[in-house]
Amino acid sequence: MMVVATIARILLGLLFITAGASSFLIAHPAPVPGLAGEFIDVFYRSHWALFVAAAQVTLGVLLLVNRFVPVALIMLAAFLYNSFAFHITMLPSTAPVPVAVLALWFLAAWPYRRLFAPIFAAKA
Repeated sequence: MMVVATIARILLGLLFITAGASSFLIAHPAPVPGLAGEFIDVFYRSHWALFVAAAQVTLGVLLLVNRFVPVALIMLAAFLYNSFAFHITMLPSTAPVPVAVLALWFLAAWPYRRLFAPIFAAKA
């Protein structure tokens, strides 16, 4: 299982580095029709994409160098939530993309499940 988790961690790191770096390299992505296109347009014109890209690259690097992995995974969970929100509400045809990334996330997070357990523990 550790080999699978390591491969998932590396793939997840590469995926987020690539996604983040593309925002720095591409001034504005290809037009997308509808509400998703308007959202992406505002996302890039406001430079919010650069802020998000910097965080994605940083977290991807942390995964690749195997440092602070639990912290990186928790922060990437927020990106995954937002990715699901975007793909389900604005671009449903691409909804399988965050599902695949979530599968990688769970595989990478499995060795750290004991560290995450207190987050879900109920306190009386």
